Amino acid sequence: MTRITVDVNDDWLDAAREVLGTDTKVATINAALHAFAVRRQAREIVAAFDQVEMDFAGSADAWRYGGGRDLDRLAEQARDAEAA
Repeated sequence: MTRITVDVNDDWLDAAREVLGTDTKVATINAALHAFAVRRQAREIVAAFDQVEMDFAGSADAWRYGGGRDLDRLAEQARDAEAA
């Protein structure tokens, strides 16, 4: 673990503490950095999936016990939501 001294905006720190539900400054900063890193990983995963053509045809019938969710329009709905 790295030990640093840094000046931090108190208002931003308090706002982050409230959102993250942390008790200390150290916990707040670590939680914020972790959240940022997880978001970056999520973007990388989404980018990887964007490069793969996915076929959801027949997905409603693919699950046991009476079918599942119809995912045929899933990609199209996601693109529409992104554009909005």
